[in-house]
Amino acid sequence: MGIQTTVEATRQATREEIVKLSLERLDSMISLGTTTIEAKSGYGLNIEDELKQLYAIRQANNSHPIDILPTFMGAHEIPKEYTSRKEDYMELLIQEILPRVRENQLADFFDVFCEQGVYSIEETRYMIRAAKAEGFKIKLHADEFSPLNGAVLAAEEGAVSADHLVAITEEGIDTLADSSTVATLLPGVSFFLMSDKKAPARRLIDRGAIVAVATDFNPGSSMTESLFFVMQLAVFTLKMSVEESINAVTANASYALTRDQEIGSLEVGKKMDLVLCRVPHYLTLVYHFGINPIKHVIKSGKVVLRDGVLLTDEYGEA
Repeated sequence: MGIQTTVEATRQATREEIVKLSLERLDSMISLGTTTIEAKSGYGLNIEDELKQLYAIRQANNSHPIDILPTFMGAHEIPKEYTSRKEDYMELLIQEILPRVRENQLADFFDVFCEQGVYSIEETRYMIRAAKAEGFKIKLHADEFSPLNGAVLAAEEGAVSADHLVAITEEGIDTLADSSTVATLLPGVSFFLMSDKKAPARRLIDRGAIVAVATDFNPGSSMTESLFFVMQLAVFTLKMSVEESINAVTANASYALTRDQEIGSLEVGKKMDLVLCRVPHYLTLVYHFGINPIKHVIKSGKVVLRDGVLLTDEYGEA
């Protein structure tokens, strides 16, 4: 499945259908230990369907214990109807959709797929500066397939994170290492696409970059809700240590969502989000791969999953 295939399916779906499917997948995520996620739009590519996704994200967030941080990603692709009029679509994003998203407080972040054949460095810079002027924090799909130096752009523009980075340049690694922009790596994508090319986690970490790891759960390139599985991929395919992989999905991941003062570690003053696992040692989380080790999940101080069973009375319909 590609982006355009999912766009067609999303346009045909009602908001209610998207919410129902989202809640089912959120149940799966929390049963696998995830308590906070980022959710992106980007499969509507027009006013109506981008807003539909963002309203569905809000509704799901209000109906489930998982905290959902929304990202507007109308610049995920160029819609088929604008194939020969990319500039017109970019103006639609900036002049019409962005203000609607801001006015209705539907997203925290703005994201662009900065990639050869999608949006160039200069096109991306133009859109993210417009989004920053509207008050959005910036994320960037950067250097996934082509070494465009999207990571350099992300750092220069103060992006919260640069995601993917499989084709990052040495300049990009050095620039991220000298910045507060998080390198968010998505090893499930390389695995799913059966690609030999992988993000250079070791070089990023060794040079001092902030590295987070995420699932990139999506139907086209990483169909998994399991954060444990991508932690394991980070160790076995990106050569991260077990400790680095745990830090990458907790403290650094919270920083990549600008929520590090609330979540990501157990400290006084933060939310009590806690996952208890059936393992004899933390190394087992990676050593014993392919299982779900979760026993209990506590979200904001409430037990929401006990002995692997969702407690629906805690938040309504499961």
